[in-house]
Amino acid sequence: MSLTSTQELQDACAKRRTFAIISHPDAGKTTLTEKLLLYSGMIHTAGMVRGRKGRKAAASDWMAMEQERGISITASAMQFTYKDTIINVLDTPGHEDFSEDTYRTLTAADCAIMVIDAAKGVEKQTRKLFEVCRLRKIPVLTFINKMDMPGRDPLDLMNEVEDVLQIHSSALNWPIGTGKEFVGVVERPSNDCLFFTKTAAGGAQKAVISRFPLQSPEVRERLGAQRFEELLLELELLDAAGNTFSLEHFLAGDITPVFFASALTNFGVEPFFDAFIHLAPAPHERLADTLEGKEIAIDPVQTPFSAYVFKLQANMDRRHRDSMAFLRICSGRFERDLVVKHHRLGREVRLSRPHGMVAGERTTVDFGYAGDIIGVINPGMFAIGDTISLTGGFNFKPLPQFQPEIFARVLPKDIGKRKSFDKGVLQLTDEGTIQLLRPYDLGGDLIFAAVGQLQFEVMQYRLKDEYGVETIVTPLPYQCSAWLLGNLQTFKKTTTAIIVQDRMQRPIVLFGEQWEKQYAIKQNPEHQLVDILS
Repeated sequence: MSLTSTQELQDACAKRRTFAIISHPDAGKTTLTEKLLLYSGMIHTAGMVRGRKGRKAAASDWMAMEQERGISITASAMQFTYKDTIINVLDTPGHEDFSEDTYRTLTAADCAIMVIDAAKGVEKQTRKLFEVCRLRKIPVLTFINKMDMPGRDPLDLMNEVEDVLQIHSSALNWPIGTGKEFVGVVERPSNDCLFFTKTAAGGAQKAVISRFPLQSPEVRERLGAQRFEELLLELELLDAAGNTFSLEHFLAGDITPVFFASALTNFGVEPFFDAFIHLAPAPHERLADTLEGKEIAIDPVQTPFSAYVFKLQANMDRRHRDSMAFLRICSGRFERDLVVKHHRLGREVRLSRPHGMVAGERTTVDFGYAGDIIGVINPGMFAIGDTISLTGGFNFKPLPQFQPEIFARVLPKDIGKRKSFDKGVLQLTDEGTIQLLRPYDLGGDLIFAAVGQLQFEVMQYRLKDEYGVETIVTPLPYQCSAWLLGNLQTFKKTTTAIIVQDRMQRPIVLFGEQWEKQYAIKQNPEHQLVDILS
C-alpha cells in the first residue's frame, strides 16, 4: 500500500462516526435522528415523528406500516456530513418485538446513543439493548430526553442509570430548569451557560443559542437571584458527588457521558451533537476467524477492502421489487464495480449497484471507507452474516441469533396465491423478519416463529402490501425454545415438546411451558439447550 493511499485511508477513518440509537419505545430516538438531519442541513424542516393524518412521517421511517403506526419497525441506515464529520447513523427499532433486527444492527455500530425519557427513566428495552452493548464492548452516550416535559429529578435519573445499568455516569451538561422552566444547559467542561430560544413550533427549525459564562451578569439577570443560587448549589453537589469524565474509560465502556436536552424543541440538541463527534470513536479493528480457526484483527487502514452483511430488506423500491443487502465496511476502500470474494459461496461477485440511503431515497455510492454502510442489490446471493473481501481467508464473527418465543402456522386465505405466498415468505425469512422451522415428525408442515407478536403482524402486513396475499395465522401452543447441541437420538424430551429444524438444519426444541425447558435441561446433562447462537 502506498504512503498516499495509507494517509487517505487514515484521514477517511478519522472523519467517520458510525453509531446506533437505542431506547425503549417512545423515548424519542427517531425524533433525535431527524434532528441530526435538520442540523446537518439534509432537511430544512423537521416534521413530527408520527405519520398520522396531516403530519409528516419521520425521515428514517420509510415503510408504510411505520408511518401509519408511528413506530420504527426496521433498522434504517443513513449517511450525511455534520460539521466536517461523516455520520453513519443506524436508527433501530425500539419495540422489543423487533429486538433481533436491533441486535444485528448493533454489530455494525462503533458506539451507541442511549435515549432515556426524563419522566420514565431506564425502561425494560433500554436495559436489554444496553446489555448487548456491554457484551460487545460498545461505548454508550446517554441522552436524557424530554426535559421540556414534567419529569424526574436529574440527579435521580443519573443514579438510576448507574444502579440499573451498573455503569458510572458523568454529566457533561446540566439542565437549567425542567419542564416548562427548561431554558438551557450549563456546559460543564467550559462552565458556560447556553440559553435556547424556540424559532418554530414543534422544533421544525434550529433553536437559537445564546452563550454566556456561568458567573456573568447576563446569567444572573436571566435567571434571577434565587434560581441562579439554586443552579450553583446543584453544580457544586455534582462536582462533589459526581464522577469525573474520562475519555479512556468511556471508550472502554466503563463510564457513560450524560446530556440533558429536548429533541422535540431542539433545546440542547446541537451542543450534544458537537460533543458527540469529538467523543465517539472512529472505526477501529474488528475480530475475525481464519479458515483454520485462528482469531485475527482486521485493521481498518492496513487491511484491503472487507465488509459483512448485517441486514437484508426487500421492496424498499416498490418500482423494482428488489432486495437490498446492507454492508458494514470494516476495512480498506470500496469503489463502485469492485470485484470481491464472497467467502461463503467461494466465488467472486461484482458490487456494481451500490447505494447510500437517506429515508428510503437511494443515492449511488462511488466509494466508501471503514465505518460506512452501503446497500447493494441482492439477487439472492447474500445472507445475513456473509463476509466479503478482496483477500479472502477469514470470516467476521457470526451475528447473534435469538431463540423464538411465539409460534404459529401461516397459510394464504386464497390457495391460488400460494406461489406469491411462498415467494414472500422466502424473502421475509431471508431478511430475518420471521423464522421458518420445519418439523422432523409433523409431516413437513412449516412452523413460523418470532421473538415478538408484532413480527407476525408485520409479516401479514407485508405479505398483503407487497405480494397481494392475505393470510391466516393460527397460534401454536409453544412458549419458549432452545437450540439443541448434542446427539439428537439420545435427547429425552417432554411429552408436549417437539424437535424441529431451523433453516440451517440445526435442531431446535419447542416447549409448551418454561418449566418443561428447565426439566429437559436437568434430564439431559449430556446435551446443551442454547438460547442465543453467536
